[in-house]
Amino acid sequence: MLGPSSRRISTRRTVAGVYGRPMHNSVTDAELAALRQHVESVLPDFMADLERMVNVDCGSYSKSGVDEIGHWLADMLVDLGAAVEVEANADFGDTVVGVLEGGGAGQALIVGHLDTVFPDGTVAERPFEIRDNRAYGPGVDDMKAGLLAGVYALRAIRALGEDGDWLPFRRLVFVGNPDEEIGSPVSTPVIRRHAETADVALVLESARENGDIVSARKGIADLRLQLTGRAAHAGVEPEKGRSAIVEAAHKTLALNELSGRWAGVTVNVGVINGGIRPNVVAEACELQVDLRAASRGDMEAAEAAIREIAESTTVADVTCTLERRHRWWPMEKNEPTAELARAAIALADRLGFELRDAATGGASDANTTSGMGVPTLDGLGPVGGADHAPGEYVEIDSIVPRVTLLAALLLSAARAQRLR
Repeated sequence: MLGPSSRRISTRRTVAGVYGRPMHNSVTDAELAALRQHVESVLPDFMADLERMVNVDCGSYSKSGVDEIGHWLADMLVDLGAAVEVEANADFGDTVVGVLEGGGAGQALIVGHLDTVFPDGTVAERPFEIRDNRAYGPGVDDMKAGLLAGVYALRAIRALGEDGDWLPFRRLVFVGNPDEEIGSPVSTPVIRRHAETADVALVLESARENGDIVSARKGIADLRLQLTGRAAHAGVEPEKGRSAIVEAAHKTLALNELSGRWAGVTVNVGVINGGIRPNVVAEACELQVDLRAASRGDMEAAEAAIREIAESTTVADVTCTLERRHRWWPMEKNEPTAELARAAIALADRLGFELRDAATGGASDANTTSGMGVPTLDGLGPVGGADHAPGEYVEIDSIVPRVTLLAALLLSAARAQRLR
Protein backbone atom coordinates (compact mmCIF):
# COMPACT_ATOMS: atom_id res chain seq x y z
CA MET A 1 0.00 0.00 0.00
CA LEU A 2 1.36 3.38 -0.96
CA GLY A 3 1.59 5.99 1.75
CA PRO A 4 2.34 9.69 1.33
CA SER A 5 6.09 9.10 1.69
CA SER A 6 6.00 6.65 -1.20
CA ARG A 7 5.12 9.26 -3.76
CA ARG A 8 7.83 9.34 -6.40
CA ILE A 9 7.28 12.31 -8.69
CA SER A 10 10.57 12.97 -10.45
CA THR A 11 11.53 15.43 -13.15
CA ARG A 12 13.72 12.77 -14.73
CA ARG A 13 10.62 10.63 -15.31
CA THR A 14 9.53 12.42 -18.42
CA VAL A 15 8.78 11.28 -21.94
CA ALA A 16 9.82 14.18 -24.11
CA GLY A 17 10.16 14.72 -27.83
CA VAL A 18 13.07 13.19 -29.69
CA TYR A 19 15.77 15.68 -30.67
CA GLY A 20 13.26 18.50 -30.57
CA ARG A 21 10.64 16.65 -32.62
CA PRO A 22 7.26 15.38 -31.42
CA MET A 23 7.63 11.94 -29.92
CA HIS A 24 5.46 10.18 -32.49
CA ASN A 25 7.67 11.36 -35.39
CA SER A 26 10.50 9.13 -34.21
CA VAL A 27 8.74 6.23 -35.95
CA THR A 28 8.96 6.44 -39.73
CA ASP A 29 6.13 5.80 -42.18
CA ALA A 30 8.02 2.78 -43.45
CA GLU A 31 8.27 1.37 -39.94
CA LEU A 32 4.56 1.92 -39.31
CA ALA A 33 3.72 0.14 -42.55
CA ALA A 34 6.04 -2.75 -41.72
CA LEU A 35 4.59 -3.10 -38.22
CA ARG A 36 1.05 -3.17 -39.54
CA GLN A 37 1.92 -5.63 -42.31
CA HIS A 38 3.43 -8.00 -39.79
CA VAL A 39 0.45 -7.79 -37.40
CA GLU A 40 -1.95 -8.40 -40.28
CA SER A 41 0.04 -11.46 -41.33
CA VAL A 42 -0.20 -13.06 -37.88
CA LEU A 43 -3.85 -12.19 -37.13
CA PRO A 44 -4.92 -15.84 -37.56
CA ASP A 45 -2.35 -16.83 -34.93
CA PHE A 46 -3.63 -14.09 -32.63
CA MET A 47 -7.19 -15.36 -32.98
CA ALA A 48 -6.14 -18.96 -32.33
CA ASP A 49 -4.29 -17.89 -29.17
CA LEU A 50 -7.28 -15.80 -28.10
CA GLU A 51 -9.64 -18.76 -28.45
CA ARG A 52 -7.26 -20.98 -26.51
CA MET A 53 -6.97 -18.48 -23.66
CA VAL A 54 -10.65 -17.60 -23.47
CA ASN A 55 -11.59 -21.27 -23.25
CA VAL A 56 -9.89 -21.63 -19.88
CA ASP A 57 -11.77 -20.89 -16.66
CA CYS A 58 -9.39 -18.52 -14.90
CA GLY A 59 -11.35 -16.55 -12.35
CA SER A 60 -9.19 -14.92 -9.69
CA TYR A 61 -9.87 -17.75 -7.24
CA SER A 62 -9.26 -20.51 -9.82
CA LYS A 63 -5.54 -20.95 -9.27
CA SER A 64 -5.07 -23.77 -11.75
CA GLY A 65 -6.74 -21.83 -14.55
CA VAL A 66 -4.87 -18.61 -13.83
CA ASP A 67 -1.62 -20.53 -13.73
CA GLU A 68 -2.43 -22.17 -17.06
CA ILE A 69 -2.74 -18.72 -18.66
CA GLY A 70 0.44 -17.71 -16.87
CA HIS A 71 2.33 -20.70 -18.30
CA TRP A 72 1.26 -19.76 -21.80
CA LEU A 73 2.36 -16.18 -21.26
CA ALA A 74 5.69 -17.37 -19.87
CA ASP A 75 6.27 -19.55 -22.95
CA MET A 76 5.50 -16.59 -25.24
CA LEU A 77 7.92 -14.37 -23.35
CA VAL A 78 10.64 -17.02 -23.47
CA ASP A 79 10.13 -17.19 -27.23
CA LEU A 80 10.83 -13.45 -27.33
CA GLY A 81 14.08 -14.05 -25.48
CA ALA A 82 12.95 -13.03 -22.01
CA ALA A 83 14.30 -14.36 -18.78
CA VAL A 84 11.12 -15.45 -16.98
CA GLU A 85 10.60 -15.74 -13.26
CA VAL A 86 7.42 -17.14 -11.73
CA GLU A 87 6.66 -15.79 -8.26
CA ALA A 88 4.63 -18.56 -6.66
CA ASN A 89 1.64 -18.03 -4.41
CA ALA A 90 -0.26 -20.71 -2.54
CA ASP A 91 -3.67 -19.04 -2.56
CA PHE A 92 -3.90 -17.23 -5.88
CA GLY A 93 -2.25 -17.63 -9.25
CA ASP A 94 1.48 -17.15 -9.65
CA THR A 95 2.84 -13.83 -10.90
CA VAL A 96 4.77 -14.10 -14.17
CA VAL A 97 7.65 -11.69 -14.76
CA GLY A 98 9.51 -11.63 -18.07
CA VAL A 99 12.64 -9.49 -18.40
CA LEU A 100 14.01 -8.53 -21.81
CA GLU A 101 17.41 -6.88 -22.21
CA GLY A 102 18.33 -4.79 -25.23
CA GLY A 103 20.67 -2.20 -26.61
CA GLY A 104 18.25 0.70 -26.55
CA ALA A 105 17.58 3.41 -24.00
CA GLY A 106 15.48 3.50 -20.87
CA GLN A 107 13.39 0.96 -19.05
CA ALA A 108 9.78 0.06 -19.74
CA LEU A 109 7.14 -1.82 -17.78
CA ILE A 110 4.20 -3.61 -19.43
CA VAL A 111 1.42 -4.95 -17.19
CA GLY A 112 -1.43 -7.26 -18.11
CA HIS A 113 -3.59 -9.51 -15.94
CA LEU A 114 -4.19 -13.23 -16.23
CA ASP A 115 -7.43 -13.53 -14.25
CA THR A 116 -11.10 -12.89 -15.00
CA VAL A 117 -14.15 -12.34 -12.79
CA PHE A 118 -15.93 -15.52 -13.89
CA PRO A 119 -16.33 -18.71 -11.80
CA ASP A 120 -15.42 -22.20 -12.92
CA GLY A 121 -17.95 -23.61 -15.37
CA THR A 122 -18.47 -20.36 -17.28
CA VAL A 123 -16.51 -21.57 -20.31
CA ALA A 124 -18.73 -24.65 -20.59
CA GLU A 125 -21.79 -22.39 -20.63
CA ARG A 126 -20.51 -19.92 -23.21
CA PRO A 127 -17.18 -20.79 -24.82
CA PHE A 128 -15.29 -18.63 -27.29
CA GLU A 129 -17.23 -17.84 -30.46
CA ILE A 130 -17.22 -15.36 -33.31
CA ARG A 131 -20.40 -13.63 -34.45
CA ASP A 132 -20.79 -10.57 -36.66
CA ASN A 133 -17.05 -9.85 -36.61
CA ARG A 134 -16.91 -9.88 -32.83
CA ALA A 135 -15.22 -12.40 -30.58
CA TYR A 136 -17.19 -13.43 -27.50
CA GLY A 137 -16.34 -15.35 -24.36
CA PRO A 138 -15.43 -14.94 -20.68
CA GLY A 139 -12.49 -12.55 -20.37
CA VAL A 140 -12.11 -12.03 -24.11
CA ASP A 141 -11.96 -8.25 -23.60
CA ASP A 142 -10.92 -8.07 -19.96
CA MET A 143 -8.27 -8.88 -20.73
CA LYS A 144 -7.15 -11.82 -22.85
CA ALA A 145 -7.04 -9.71 -26.03
CA GLY A 146 -5.02 -7.02 -24.26
CA LEU A 147 -2.58 -9.57 -22.84
CA LEU A 148 -1.99 -10.97 -26.31
CA ALA A 149 -1.69 -7.45 -27.75
CA GLY A 150 1.37 -6.88 -25.58
CA VAL A 151 3.06 -10.07 -26.80
CA TYR A 152 2.17 -9.53 -30.45
CA ALA A 153 3.31 -5.89 -30.35
CA LEU A 154 6.72 -7.04 -29.15
CA ARG A 155 6.80 -9.69 -31.87
CA ALA A 156 6.06 -6.98 -34.45
CA ILE A 157 8.97 -4.88 -33.16
CA ARG A 158 11.21 -7.95 -33.29
CA ALA A 159 10.19 -8.48 -36.91
CA LEU A 160 11.58 -5.01 -37.73
CA GLY A 161 15.01 -5.90 -36.36
CA GLU A 162 17.76 -7.02 -38.72
CA ASP A 163 19.73 -8.79 -36.01
CA GLY A 164 19.23 -10.25 -32.55
CA ASP A 165 19.40 -6.91 -30.77
CA TRP A 166 15.85 -5.83 -31.59
CA LEU A 167 14.59 -4.46 -28.28
CA PRO A 168 14.45 -0.65 -28.41
CA PHE A 169 14.77 -0.35 -24.61
CA ARG A 170 17.72 -1.15 -22.42
CA ARG A 171 15.35 -3.23 -20.32
CA LEU A 172 11.68 -4.16 -20.58
CA VAL A 173 9.72 -5.98 -17.90
CA PHE A 174 6.41 -7.70 -18.73
CA VAL A 175 4.33 -8.57 -15.65
CA GLY A 176 1.47 -11.06 -15.84
CA ASN A 177 -0.76 -10.17 -12.88
CA PRO A 178 -2.80 -13.12 -11.48
CA ASP A 179 -5.18 -11.19 -9.21
CA GLU A 180 -6.08 -7.82 -10.73
CA GLU A 181 -9.82 -8.47 -10.57
CA ILE A 182 -9.65 -8.66 -6.76
CA GLY A 183 -7.41 -5.64 -6.29
CA SER A 184 -3.95 -7.13 -7.03
CA PRO A 185 -3.09 -8.05 -3.41
CA VAL A 186 -0.37 -10.51 -4.49
CA SER A 187 0.98 -8.77 -7.57
CA THR A 188 1.09 -5.16 -6.39
CA PRO A 189 4.42 -5.54 -4.54
CA VAL A 190 5.89 -7.13 -7.68
CA ILE A 191 4.60 -4.34 -9.91
CA ARG A 192 5.87 -1.71 -7.52
CA ARG A 193 9.31 -3.30 -7.37
CA HIS A 194 9.72 -3.13 -11.13
CA ALA A 195 8.07 0.29 -11.40
CA GLU A 196 10.81 1.71 -9.15
CA THR A 197 13.23 1.75 -12.09
CA ALA A 198 10.77 2.14 -14.98
CA ASP A 199 10.73 5.24 -17.16
CA VAL A 200 7.38 4.43 -18.73
CA ALA A 201 4.53 2.01 -17.98
CA LEU A 202 1.93 0.72 -20.43
CA VAL A 203 -1.10 -1.18 -19.11
CA LEU A 204 -2.98 -3.55 -21.40
CA GLU A 205 -6.58 -3.11 -20.26
CA SER A 206 -8.92 -2.91 -23.24
CA ALA A 207 -9.76 0.35 -24.92
CA ARG A 208 -13.09 1.86 -23.91
CA GLU A 209 -16.14 0.70 -25.85
CA ASN A 210 -15.93 3.88 -27.96
CA GLY A 211 -12.22 3.27 -28.65
CA ASP A 212 -10.76 5.73 -26.13
CA ILE A 213 -7.48 4.96 -24.39
CA VAL A 214 -7.14 5.86 -20.71
CA SER A 215 -4.91 8.67 -19.46
CA ALA A 216 -6.50 9.14 -16.02
CA ARG A 217 -8.23 6.96 -13.47
CA LYS A 218 -9.78 7.81 -10.15
CA GLY A 219 -8.07 6.63 -7.02
CA ILE A 220 -9.94 4.24 -4.76
CA ALA A 221 -9.89 3.67 -1.02
CA ASP A 222 -11.69 0.65 0.44
CA LEU A 223 -12.61 1.67 3.99
CA ARG A 224 -14.32 -0.03 6.95
CA LEU A 225 -15.91 1.75 9.91
CA GLN A 226 -16.40 -0.58 12.88
CA LEU A 227 -18.86 0.80 15.45
CA THR A 228 -19.27 -0.55 18.97
CA GLY A 229 -22.15 0.41 21.26
CA ARG A 230 -23.92 -1.34 24.12
CA ALA A 231 -26.53 -4.08 23.86
CA ALA A 232 -29.81 -3.94 25.79
CA HIS A 233 -33.33 -5.35 25.64
CA ALA A 234 -35.13 -3.16 23.11
CA GLY A 235 -38.49 -3.56 24.81
CA VAL A 236 -37.69 -3.70 28.53
CA GLU A 237 -34.78 -1.30 29.05
CA PRO A 238 -33.78 0.33 25.76
CA GLU A 239 -32.40 3.36 27.65
CA LYS A 240 -29.51 1.20 28.83
CA GLY A 241 -28.47 0.47 25.26
CA ARG A 242 -26.25 2.48 22.93
CA SER A 243 -27.21 1.64 19.38
CA ALA A 244 -24.33 1.19 16.98
CA ILE A 245 -26.87 1.11 14.15
CA VAL A 246 -28.27 4.54 15.01
CA GLU A 247 -24.76 5.94 15.15
CA ALA A 248 -24.04 4.24 11.84
CA ALA A 249 -27.09 5.94 10.33
CA HIS A 250 -25.79 9.35 11.37
CA LYS A 251 -22.36 8.54 9.95
CA THR A 252 -23.86 7.24 6.71
CA LEU A 253 -25.65 10.54 6.13
CA ALA A 254 -22.52 12.50 6.97
CA LEU A 255 -20.41 10.38 4.66
CA ASN A 256 -22.91 10.80 1.85
CA GLU A 257 -22.61 14.57 2.18
CA LEU A 258 -18.91 14.33 1.24
CA SER A 259 -19.72 13.33 -2.33
CA GLY A 260 -19.17 16.34 -4.55
CA ARG A 261 -17.47 18.45 -1.88
CA TRP A 262 -14.37 18.12 -4.05
CA ALA A 263 -14.72 17.85 -7.83
CA GLY A 264 -15.10 14.24 -8.87
CA VAL A 265 -15.07 12.84 -5.33
CA THR A 266 -17.62 10.15 -4.50
CA VAL A 267 -18.17 8.51 -1.12
CA ASN A 268 -20.50 5.54 -1.10
CA VAL A 269 -21.61 3.49 1.89
CA GLY A 270 -22.28 0.33 -0.04
CA VAL A 271 -22.77 -2.23 2.75
CA ILE A 272 -24.11 -1.96 6.32
CA ASN A 273 -23.91 -4.94 8.67
CA GLY A 274 -25.21 -4.65 12.20
CA GLY A 275 -27.32 -6.03 14.99
CA ILE A 276 -28.38 -9.57 15.84
CA ARG A 277 -32.17 -9.39 16.43
CA PRO A 278 -34.88 -6.74 16.17
CA ASN A 279 -35.53 -6.88 19.93
CA VAL A 280 -31.90 -6.13 20.82
CA VAL A 281 -30.32 -2.69 20.78
CA ALA A 282 -27.45 -3.21 18.35
CA GLU A 283 -24.04 -3.50 19.98
CA ALA A 284 -22.06 -3.56 16.74
CA CYS A 285 -22.31 -2.29 13.18
CA GLU A 286 -19.96 -2.10 10.21
CA LEU A 287 -19.99 0.35 7.30
CA GLN A 288 -18.19 -0.60 4.10
CA VAL A 289 -17.23 2.56 2.25
CA ASP A 290 -15.93 3.22 -1.25
CA LEU A 291 -14.04 6.49 -1.74
CA ARG A 292 -13.02 7.65 -5.22
CA ALA A 293 -11.20 10.81 -6.24
CA ALA A 294 -9.56 12.17 -9.38
CA SER A 295 -6.60 13.84 -7.70
CA ARG A 296 -4.30 12.78 -4.90
CA GLY A 297 -4.85 16.01 -2.96
CA ASP A 298 -8.64 15.62 -3.04
CA MET A 299 -8.35 11.99 -2.07
CA GLU A 300 -6.20 12.85 0.94
CA ALA A 301 -8.63 15.61 1.95
CA ALA A 302 -11.67 13.34 1.60
CA GLU A 303 -10.02 10.56 3.58
CA ALA A 304 -9.21 13.05 6.34
CA ALA A 305 -12.87 14.13 6.40
CA ILE A 306 -13.96 10.50 6.67
CA ARG A 307 -11.58 10.09 9.59
CA GLU A 308 -13.19 13.08 11.33
CA ILE A 309 -16.65 11.55 10.85
CA ALA A 310 -15.39 8.26 12.27
CA GLU A 311 -13.98 10.01 15.32
CA SER A 312 -17.06 12.14 16.02
CA THR A 313 -20.00 10.78 18.02
CA THR A 314 -23.71 11.48 17.89
CA VAL A 315 -24.92 8.60 20.06
CA ALA A 316 -23.15 8.80 23.41
CA ASP A 317 -20.69 6.03 24.29
CA VAL A 318 -20.59 4.52 20.80
CA THR A 319 -17.02 4.18 19.59
CA CYS A 320 -15.73 3.81 16.04
CA THR A 321 -12.51 2.60 14.43
CA LEU A 322 -11.55 3.30 10.82
CA GLU A 323 -9.66 0.70 8.80
CA ARG A 324 -8.32 1.20 5.29
CA ARG A 325 -8.27 -2.18 3.54
CA HIS A 326 -6.81 -1.00 0.24
CA ARG A 327 -5.89 2.25 -1.43
CA TRP A 328 -4.91 2.99 -5.00
CA TRP A 329 -3.77 6.54 -5.67
CA PRO A 330 -5.32 8.27 -8.67
CA MET A 331 -3.76 7.93 -12.08
CA GLU A 332 -3.46 11.62 -12.84
CA LYS A 333 -2.94 13.05 -16.29
CA ASN A 334 0.28 14.91 -15.65
CA GLU A 335 2.46 16.27 -18.45
CA PRO A 336 4.52 13.07 -19.01
CA THR A 337 1.33 11.02 -19.32
CA ALA A 338 -0.22 13.69 -21.53
CA GLU A 339 2.81 13.46 -23.83
CA LEU A 340 2.33 9.70 -24.09
CA ALA A 341 -1.34 10.25 -24.92
CA ARG A 342 -0.50 12.85 -27.57
CA ALA A 343 2.00 10.46 -29.14
CA ALA A 344 -0.58 7.64 -29.22
CA ILE A 345 -3.20 9.93 -30.76
CA ALA A 346 -0.79 11.17 -33.42
CA LEU A 347 0.38 7.65 -34.24
CA ALA A 348 -3.22 6.49 -34.56
CA ASP A 349 -3.88 9.37 -36.99
CA ARG A 350 -0.93 8.24 -39.09
CA LEU A 351 -2.31 4.70 -39.00
CA GLY A 352 -5.63 5.99 -40.29
CA PHE A 353 -7.97 6.00 -37.32
CA GLU A 354 -9.18 8.56 -34.81
CA LEU A 355 -8.15 8.15 -31.19
CA ARG A 356 -8.99 10.03 -28.03
CA ASP A 357 -7.86 9.70 -24.45
CA ALA A 358 -10.25 9.74 -21.53
CA ALA A 359 -10.57 9.58 -17.76
CA THR A 360 -12.48 6.79 -16.05
CA GLY A 361 -13.69 6.08 -12.55
CA GLY A 362 -12.39 2.53 -12.29
CA ALA A 363 -8.91 1.61 -11.06
CA SER A 364 -6.31 -0.68 -12.60
CA ASP A 365 -2.63 -1.45 -12.19
CA ALA A 366 -2.05 1.90 -13.89
CA ASN A 367 -3.00 3.52 -10.57
CA THR A 368 -0.07 1.74 -8.94
CA THR A 369 2.54 2.80 -11.49
CA SER A 370 1.19 6.32 -11.94
CA GLY A 371 0.94 6.78 -8.18
CA MET A 372 4.69 6.13 -8.04
CA GLY A 373 5.40 8.88 -10.54
CA VAL A 374 5.91 6.69 -13.61
CA PRO A 375 4.46 8.13 -16.87
CA THR A 376 1.64 5.68 -17.56
CA LEU A 377 -0.90 5.03 -20.27
CA ASP A 378 -3.73 2.49 -20.09
CA GLY A 379 -6.50 1.10 -22.26
CA LEU A 380 -4.05 -0.03 -24.92
CA GLY A 381 -5.71 -3.32 -25.77
CA PRO A 382 -8.18 -3.85 -28.64
CA VAL A 383 -11.63 -2.26 -28.57
CA GLY A 384 -14.38 -4.17 -26.79
CA GLY A 385 -17.14 -3.92 -24.24
CA ALA A 386 -19.65 -5.52 -21.86
CA ASP A 387 -16.82 -6.49 -19.51
CA HIS A 388 -17.77 -8.74 -16.57
CA ALA A 389 -21.03 -9.60 -18.32
CA PRO A 390 -22.29 -12.52 -20.44
CA GLY A 391 -22.08 -10.43 -23.62
CA GLU A 392 -18.40 -9.47 -23.27
CA TYR A 393 -16.83 -9.00 -26.69
CA VAL A 394 -13.87 -7.74 -28.72
CA GLU A 395 -14.12 -6.00 -32.08
CA ILE A 396 -11.98 -8.16 -34.36
CA ASP A 397 -11.37 -5.29 -36.78
CA SER A 398 -9.71 -3.34 -33.95
CA ILE A 399 -7.00 -5.93 -33.26
CA VAL A 400 -4.58 -5.11 -36.09
CA PRO A 401 -4.65 -1.31 -35.72
CA ARG A 402 -4.45 -1.43 -31.90
CA VAL A 403 -1.58 -3.92 -31.77
CA THR A 404 0.25 -1.87 -34.39
CA LEU A 405 -0.35 1.29 -32.35
CA LEU A 406 1.01 -0.38 -29.22
CA ALA A 407 4.16 -1.49 -31.04
CA ALA A 408 4.67 1.99 -32.48
CA LEU A 409 4.12 3.61 -29.10
CA LEU A 410 6.75 1.35 -27.54
CA LEU A 411 9.22 2.37 -30.26
CA SER A 412 8.38 6.04 -29.73
CA ALA A 413 8.80 5.82 -25.97
CA ALA A 414 12.13 4.05 -26.30
CA ARG A 415 13.43 6.70 -28.66
CA ALA A 416 12.33 9.62 -26.54
CA GLN A 417 15.30 11.81 -25.75
CA ARG A 418 14.95 12.05 -22.01
CA LEU A 419 14.14 8.51 -20.97
CA ARG A 420 16.42 7.67 -18.08
